[in-house]
Amino acid sequence: MLGIKRLGLLAALVLVGVAPAAAAQAKAQPSEQDTQYLQAIHQVNLFEITTGELAQQKGQNQRVKDLGKMFVTDHTQLDQTVQQTASQLNVQLPKGPTADQQAVIDRLNNASGKNFDKEWVTAQLAGHLQAIQATQTEISQGSEQSVIQLAQTALPALQTHYDELVQLAQQLGIPVPQASASGTPSPSGTETESPAPGGTETESPAPGGTETESPAPGGGTTETPAPGVS
Repeated sequence: MLGIKRLGLLAALVLVGVAPAAAAQAKAQPSEQDTQYLQAIHQVNLFEITTGELAQQKGQNQRVKDLGKMFVTDHTQLDQTVQQTASQLNVQLPKGPTADQQAVIDRLNNASGKNFDKEWVTAQLAGHLQAIQATQTEISQGSEQSVIQLAQTALPALQTHYDELVQLAQQLGIPVPQASASGTPSPSGTETESPAPGGTETESPAPGGTETESPAPGGGTTETPAPGVS
């Protein structure tokens, strides 16, 4: 009888120990939105680091080189936070860029001179616009606070990058994509503005369901996507 009682007590202690561990594991499980955002923004970072290095190596315009250096620095720092957050939430991150991103990288590897500069700025405009929209969506629809905070931290840097790209595009005579009603970039009539560097299926939702992507009043000279998220 004593042995049976001891076994029962041990079983109860085991269950007591397992229950908190199971609860903690369940609590650490992020939503699909949070998971997809972490994976997508990681791929954005991988893409930006790679193409930023290419800009420093192959860019003919000095501003292209300078922005490439800025993007490498900022996205490397951002990705450290992404990897740390993903590790805490047990989210598996992709090992490399998306197929669309890799296609852009391959195209940039084959470009040179002024053609490289135009290809690079065009790809960066579309990619940053989609990354901004995906980040706004996470801020408004995410459920895990650590991922939402990450998105809130990333948004100002992404917006600064986009603003710098718009200015450079205007100097180089490159069309600037605008956000459509569906939240995806509108290429403005060129054939190279749809590389979707931010990931194909997770970066296309409209930012937080808003419809504030129309050009700013007063001439429409700045086509920034008006994130509108504090």
